[in-house]
Amino acid sequence: MLANGSVLVIGGETGSNAAPQPNLEIVPKPVGGDTVVHLDWLERTDPNNLYPFVFILPSTRVFVAYWNEARILDPVTFDTYKSLPNAPGSVKDFLSGRSYPLAGAAMIFPQKAPYTDPLRVIMCGGSTEGAGEALDNCVTIAPEAPNPTWTIERMPSRRVMACMVALPDGTFMIMNGAHQGLAGFGLSNDPNLSALLYDPERPLGERISILNTTIVARLYHSELTLLPDGRVMISGSDPQHYNEDGSEKYPEEFRIEVYIPPYLNQGFRQPEFNISNADWAYGGKYTITNVNLYQGTTANMRISLLSASSSTHGSSMGARTIFPAFTCAGTTCSITAPPNAGVSPPAWHQLFILDGPTPSHSKWVRIGGDPAKLGDWPDLPGFKLPGV
Repeated sequence: MLANGSVLVIGGETGSNAAPQPNLEIVPKPVGGDTVVHLDWLERTDPNNLYPFVFILPSTRVFVAYWNEARILDPVTFDTYKSLPNAPGSVKDFLSGRSYPLAGAAMIFPQKAPYTDPLRVIMCGGSTEGAGEALDNCVTIAPEAPNPTWTIERMPSRRVMACMVALPDGTFMIMNGAHQGLAGFGLSNDPNLSALLYDPERPLGERISILNTTIVARLYHSELTLLPDGRVMISGSDPQHYNEDGSEKYPEEFRIEVYIPPYLNQGFRQPEFNISNADWAYGGKYTITNVNLYQGTTANMRISLLSASSSTHGSSMGARTIFPAFTCAGTTCSITAPPNAGVSPPAWHQLFILDGPTPSHSKWVRIGGDPAKLGDWPDLPGFKLPGV
């Protein structure tokens, strides 16, 4: 989702294992015709970029990471505004990649009012071409800092086809994938069952904690989804991987797991609140009532907004975590919405309050409206709008 509310479609193929699409376009189609823009840097790095990582920056410019490269695009012309340094891969192979089929995962760090800190991007896992030696690190960068450089952090194990999900306390869970291989059917081995917690607030080198393992191998086409109660749903795996005798090595998974993050393992009751106005304008003030905390007070309460996202192949499109400013009097609090579409492009968000470490159940609010009129598109005979 761009800052103007339209959808940026970038990269991919014309079909399964078909010709690449080294271009971008905007939907809904603007007045005046198609907006297909050829991207020579996608054509040059094919096929290691079919699901590039794309995030809107506070300036409203567009950050794109693909293979081991990254750049910032102008939000109007989509020309390259700035080429960023190449992302480091493994010690053995600088040409390791992060995007499909080398398949790491990416997110952006939480943004906090007054939103003056440079936004940071994180990419975790990936693999090498040929041997498929999965990467054992995460890299971060602040693209709009004066001299952006990548910082590398070691993970406890190698991981390709990683999945990441943002949690309401500002941390990230990293799960799924394999220790070896590439993304695709029958291209990976040695499932990685460990779950990791990444905390951006901790010092560099101390941000990753090892959690309990999962019990189901989750390889190609697996996902993580944040549930409204703060738990994480783990689903999928479609590896189509067979043994030499034709038997299935890693089956297609129809089982679903639910992972309980540490903030729900302490036996505390989850806080509660009510909200009546779920349609927010930028910079507006909105009230939540009947705030019920069971451990602390509103003096040490936190509020977070997690934008709705669509995730596939390690790319969590539209994902953002925001900690807005707020004030409270008794059991009523006034929240100041994010100031503009650079901090928070138009989207629906899950609103949580946090009583110490413990999140509430979320309630959905829309921030920034629908400036591109996606709710009216496409206006075609017989087209049924999605039920969202």
